[in-house]
Amino acid sequence: MLITRRLEFDAGHRIPNHGSQCRHLHGHRYALEITLAGAIVATEGAREQGMVMDFSDVKAIAREVLVDRWDHAFLVYEGDRVVVDLLAALPEHKTVVLPVVPTAEHLAEEAFRVLDAAYRERYGGRLGLQRVRLYETPNNWADATRAAD
Repeated sequence: MLITRRLEFDAGHRIPNHGSQCRHLHGHRYALEITLAGAIVATEGAREQGMVMDFSDVKAIAREVLVDRWDHAFLVYEGDRVVVDLLAALPEHKTVVLPVVPTAEHLAEEAFRVLDAAYRERYGGRLGLQRVRLYETPNNWADATRAAD
């Protein structure tokens, strides 16, 4: 069974070598869809009976390890030294320095990596992250999916 939870957050970024507008500092209202796979809990009286996982727990874990960290932050590539240095000069600025250029594709991959570790840690082999879909705009998104074993 697959379940999906959607969360939204706001963040800024720039694509330093982009040939058009995205090379400038700007922001997006991102949406993140988290799809997990697992068996429906059949244990009589269990808190999650009839569910793969409580949707509120999907949200709580995602917020704790990723969304609250990225929300209202500037997501910047570590190699974009001018912007990294500029943001470091702003007192208490919420900046997330990434080892990759913050494209939708890279952000989806990073979100998958972080979330996969968090759900595995808390739920072991009972369920697994299958897909993270990151919407940069309502019409543009990237999917990071679990590779076939």
